[in-house]
Amino acid sequence: MATSSVPESSMAEFDSSVGSDYAEIIVLRHGETAWNADRRIQGQLDVELNDAGRQQAALLGDRLSKEPKISLVYSSDLARAYETAQIIAARCGGLKVVTDVDLRERHLGDLQGLVFGDTAKLNPKAHQAFVSHETCQEIPGGGESRDQLHQRCTSSLQRIGNKHKGERVVLVSHGGFIRTLYKQASPDGRSVEKVLNTSVNIIHVYDDGKWTIKSWGDVSHLNPTGYLQSGFGGDEKSG
Repeated sequence: MATSSVPESSMAEFDSSVGSDYAEIIVLRHGETAWNADRRIQGQLDVELNDAGRQQAALLGDRLSKEPKISLVYSSDLARAYETAQIIAARCGGLKVVTDVDLRERHLGDLQGLVFGDTAKLNPKAHQAFVSHETCQEIPGGGESRDQLHQRCTSSLQRIGNKHKGERVVLVSHGGFIRTLYKQASPDGRSVEKVLNTSVNIIHVYDDGKWTIKSWGDVSHLNPTGYLQSGFGGDEKSG
C-alpha cells in the first residue's frame, strides 16, 4: 500500500470540506478503563469505561461537535469503545453509531485479564509469544499474530474509506488496532510509541490504497482536566 509523509504538526487544521477522492477518517482510541489504570491486559475482554474515561469521551464529543460535519460513527463492539462512540455521537447531535467486530482490539489469548508485569511469571509461554519479533507468532489461547492483526486492521480501514469518499467519519477503536494503522500509513513503516485514550488521529484514505496521515496524537481537548499519561494500553504492550 502506498503512503505519504506524516505532517510536521500533530494538530489538525480542519477544512470545511473533504476532497471527493478520499475519506477523512477520525480514528479515536476509547476512553480510560479501570483496567488501563491497573495495567491489566484487556485484549478482547469486555471492560467498561471508568469515570475518567467517560469524562474524556464527553470532552472529545464537545470538541468534535464544533468541527466540520461528521457523517457517521463506526465503533468496535466492545463496551469501552462503544460507550465512547455513543457519548461522542450524542454530543454531535445524535449521529448514528455502527458497530463492527473487525474494529476490536487484538485478541491476546491467555494473557487477557492478567496484569502485564505478571505475565512472564504466570504464563511464560504466552508472554514469550507476545514479545516475539516473529510477526506470524500466534498467542496461546486463541490470540492473534501481528500478521493477522495487520490484515484485519488495514482491510477494515480501507473498506470503510471506500464507502465514504468525500465524507468525514469517526472510527472508535483500541490502542493496538490504531498503532497498526499508523505503522501501515507511516512512509517508513515506523511504529508510534503510544496511542493515548481519546487521542485524535486523522487519516485520509483513498480508493487506490494510498493513506495519508493528516494529524496524530492530538489530546488538546483534555487540557482542562488533564489525562493519565501513564495509562496502560495503546503502546507496544497493547490491550
